[in-house]
Amino acid sequence: MIEISDKELTGNRLVRLGVLLLMIGLITGFVVPLVAIPRMGLASHIQGILNGMLLMILGVIWPKLQLSPRISLITFCLSVYAAFANWLATLLSAIWGAGRSMPIAAAGRTGPAWQEIVIDFLLFSLSLAMIAVTVLLLYGLRRRTVQDSPKS
Repeated sequence: MIEISDKELTGNRLVRLGVLLLMIGLITGFVVPLVAIPRMGLASHIQGILNGMLLMILGVIWPKLQLSPRISLITFCLSVYAAFANWLATLLSAIWGAGRSMPIAAAGRTGPAWQEIVIDFLLFSLSLAMIAVTVLLLYGLRRRTVQDSPKS
């Protein structure tokens, strides 16, 4: 019987979540012409696809990370949150016609204050999350020393 490590299980979860987000991004492409800001709809479609692929790539490299279980969980949660929040923020902007924080893609359109606050919160928090994920991934991919390598 083949044993699967916790790292491999987490990697598989990331791959599945990535495929899910990729599918959501593809489906989002069907609504692009129907939303208030089609350019933002296109952005959401692309974000779903790209962030889905990002999660799949993270899933593949996950077993190579050298992170403590706690930092690994934090990295997992932040990466999943950021990937889905990126798709959601652009989709909400497209549907609501609100895009103060993304004036080029939203063609200068803005929505009610509460909608802009929701979108801004998602954009700001996902940006911080993605920066943290990148730092943690770089740290987790550090080169192994002889003392760190598994004993044969």
